[in-house]
Amino acid sequence: MSGLFSRVFVSLVGLPLVLGAVWVGGWWLFALVAIAGTIAVHEFVTMARPLRPLAPAVYVGTVLALLGAEKGGVVWLLGGFLSCFVVAFMLNAVAKTRAPATAAVGVSVLGAAWIGLGLGHLILLREAHDKARLLAFTVLLTVWAADTFAYFAGRLFGRHKMAPSVSPGKTWEGFVLGSLAGMFVSFIALYDTRHAYLTSWQAVVLGLVVVLASAVGDLFESMLKRSAGVKDSSALIPGHGGVLDRIDALLFSAPLYYIVLHYV
Repeated sequence: MSGLFSRVFVSLVGLPLVLGAVWVGGWWLFALVAIAGTIAVHEFVTMARPLRPLAPAVYVGTVLALLGAEKGGVVWLLGGFLSCFVVAFMLNAVAKTRAPATAAVGVSVLGAAWIGLGLGHLILLREAHDKARLLAFTVLLTVWAADTFAYFAGRLFGRHKMAPSVSPGKTWEGFVLGSLAGMFVSFIALYDTRHAYLTSWQAVVLGLVVVLASAVGDLFESMLKRSAGVKDSSALIPGHGGVLDRIDALLFSAPLYYIVLHYV
């Protein structure tokens, strides 16, 4: 099975599953996000192994952050994440690790923050707003459109490398076309709310926020993978790599989308 065919096939199967869970919401969405988060933590801990992350602390911080988002909103989300600090310091006190405490604890907290807070904000978007389903759909579809169009545009027209030292495959041509596609999807998805909730220009701005955050999230994971000396976070998903490779953009875009909607 070619890489391109695998990528398309997995997207056609996986996207309806994710959108279905978002449509239903509640514990169905939590279950899907928790499974994805647990696998992503495993991939992160494996990549960061040279720094000796305190794996139980990352798992605890991530799962409790997601549970807090589902049960109590943003305050409980942060409370669940902060449990990572407590567990990490306790484990570091008794663990025999070669890495300095600052490195072991720091990389553990980074993993819980990146994955737990990132996915937790998707739950918040779905649960904590009167147009929750639409907003969650919008951010997912915007990320998917930007990523898909950037991938194919980069393969077809890409000439100028965006960040060759971090991610040699990404091009400015792909980024621009992917960004335009993402903003268009955001505009279309939120168009019917232009008189009652978000104006058309606000929908476009939110789309821009998502695509910029997505690009940063993608490059951030690429930087981590390069420092770990791996091409993909795992080989779990044919044609896509690992779960982290699929959700890296969402881990940055969902929190920023939530913040812009609620506080700007």
